[in-house]
Amino acid sequence: MSSNTPPSKPNSPTENAPAEGEHKVSNFLRQIIENDLDKGTYASRRWAGTPGDAAHHAAGQPDPAKIRTRFPPEPNGYLHVGHAKSICLNFGLARDYGGVCHMRFDDTNPEKEDTEYVNSILDAVKWLGFNWEANGQSHLFQASDYFDFMYRAAEYLIEAGHAYVDEQTAEQMRLARGDFGKPGVDSPFRSRTPAENLARFREMRDGQHEDGSMVLRAKIDMASPNINLRDPAIYRIRRATHHNTGDTWCIYPMYTFAHPIEDALEQITHSICTLEFEDQRPFYDWLMDRLCDGGLLAHPAPHQYEFARLNLTYVITSKRKLAQLVYDHKVSGWDDPRMPTIVGLRRRGYTPESIQMFAERIGVTKSDSWIDYSTLEGCLREDLENKAHRGMAVLDPVKLVLTNWAEAFGSDGYTEDCTQPALPHHAVPEGQTPPPERVFKIGNEVWIEREDFEEVPPKGYKRLFPGNVVRLKGGYVIECTGCEKDAGGTVTAVHAKVIPGTKSGTPGADSVKAKAAITWVSVADGVPAEVRLYDRLFSDPQPDAGGKDFIEALNPNSLKVVTAYVEPSLAAAKPDEKFQFERFGYFVADRVDHAAAKPVFNRVTGLKDSWGR
Repeated sequence: MSSNTPPSKPNSPTENAPAEGEHKVSNFLRQIIENDLDKGTYASRRWAGTPGDAAHHAAGQPDPAKIRTRFPPEPNGYLHVGHAKSICLNFGLARDYGGVCHMRFDDTNPEKEDTEYVNSILDAVKWLGFNWEANGQSHLFQASDYFDFMYRAAEYLIEAGHAYVDEQTAEQMRLARGDFGKPGVDSPFRSRTPAENLARFREMRDGQHEDGSMVLRAKIDMASPNINLRDPAIYRIRRATHHNTGDTWCIYPMYTFAHPIEDALEQITHSICTLEFEDQRPFYDWLMDRLCDGGLLAHPAPHQYEFARLNLTYVITSKRKLAQLVYDHKVSGWDDPRMPTIVGLRRRGYTPESIQMFAERIGVTKSDSWIDYSTLEGCLREDLENKAHRGMAVLDPVKLVLTNWAEAFGSDGYTEDCTQPALPHHAVPEGQTPPPERVFKIGNEVWIEREDFEEVPPKGYKRLFPGNVVRLKGGYVIECTGCEKDAGGTVTAVHAKVIPGTKSGTPGADSVKAKAAITWVSVADGVPAEVRLYDRLFSDPQPDAGGKDFIEALNPNSLKVVTAYVEPSLAAAKPDEKFQFERFGYFVADRVDHAAAKPVFNRVTGLKDSWGR
């Protein structure tokens, strides 16, 4: 189903109700939307098939979308986990309420925007499981396509006495603006006639004035207690080549002016943004009222709603700070698996389903709070538990020699097949055929974890030590007889005897009781692999809070690279394929560097929460 495909009906409150004992997810926006639908707030809207002004939509048909939301990033960087929440929220609400979510690029700042970012954003939205197709139409838009209307709207405001050209310096305007305890002072240019302002504005448009020499300001109230209403700038002169419009314009609208207009032209009903824009809502409404009264836009106008942005422990989401990590080579790039970017999360091994689950689980509120990273990690484990095929890997290998192998089986060169299920029984839905079993060899030498042998075992230790028996998982029971060491005392090989007739899955499997089973990989068919053991990028749970230097909080142990041995089923992995390495957690074949000839795996997450340690 398309993300914008309406369900037969919105989920009812009863359907959304949590089970007894389950945490109730807060999402106040659902109540707002349901109330608007009940009252028919936007039932009279029309849609002409493309964005446009009041006259354009008046000639269209009744809007087939019950609501319209939008995801409007500026294409000036790579999206991060906070944007992922917004994507899931806007596209998810449109999906659940028979609506359409627009994909819009807020590309009104030509100096910072790039096609590279446009492409990465589109790819991220698609990867998360959403798209902008609905009712046989694409709803992919860019703000720069509306520059002509924005200019027209600006001229209307000037002619109606609602805007003026100010030639003060930026510093003069800043000082005249006042502060929370002091009202602003009118600009000496505020009393110009509409005709004078219009002439000056057209000179700005025609390139007759220098960058920064003047701005167009809304004429509202310099004494307003809301500083954002003290005649905010709505157009500035900026000579810069735009990625879409080239050099057509040398004046560009400010974001606060452009954004409400974009929403209105696209017939957005619920304009959802983060709390830092709450103080801008009065200007949003002021502008909508003026342009609707002037007949340029149609009632009912869009309405802005704010929610708390995502604050995730051990993560920073500032684009500037993330760029610093990349450009200062603290990470390998925007897609470094330690980065909170969507491309980084994807390369780390996160799934779209886990991120959607996370966004739904944390809910939507008006109050700022910190979400523990373990919540996101837990969603991933929950998603992968029944999906990720199992396999054995040895990350810190030492050789185990079965000294009586030839005596037991006739030759040291003898090997035989062992099998294990690819998924546990509980992970295979009833009535479905389980995936083929994993097949791997056992011979006289296998790799085991170094921590699985102790010459002098500590109390309670159940794995290999002289005289103890353990099971090689899926293979035979063995009895440890000792070890070899180098001159420095480091164990170089562990010795044991295989106990014939005890192979897993045979009648004699339980004839010898072993208190522990250990993972292993045969020397005969094990494959060396590079395994990247990723940990949190920062050691501080709030690395940039309170003016802290986030660079100082970088975790020096955020990446450890080891040469491991993996069983053949893992070596045959395709890039981006996820697995559970038994006992170690979830791993993914790196989507960039992994190849059959040189396997590379990233640790995604452990089998249990590691973020609270």
